[in-house]
Amino acid sequence: MKARITVTLKSGVLDPQGKAIQHTFEDLGIEGVEKVRQGKIFDIEIAETDKTKAKAQLIQMSEKLLANMVMENYTVEILD
Repeated sequence: MKARITVTLKSGVLDPQGKAIQHTFEDLGIEGVEKVRQGKIFDIEIAETDKTKAKAQLIQMSEKLLANMVMENYTVEILD
């Protein structure tokens, strides 16, 4: 089964990398970008075929390794 986990910073957490990207857009002459927030995407294939069990496993992966639960949120999406 294929899945995608998206990890993003919680609102209110400073995002210096997003700010640097925003400034680079300005330096390149790209106008109108008001805010950039960066994140991470993980495309994962697991052997589990039951969607409920797969989602539970993916949540466990997210909370134990992929996301810093103090600073980040995550979403889990089953792709097939």
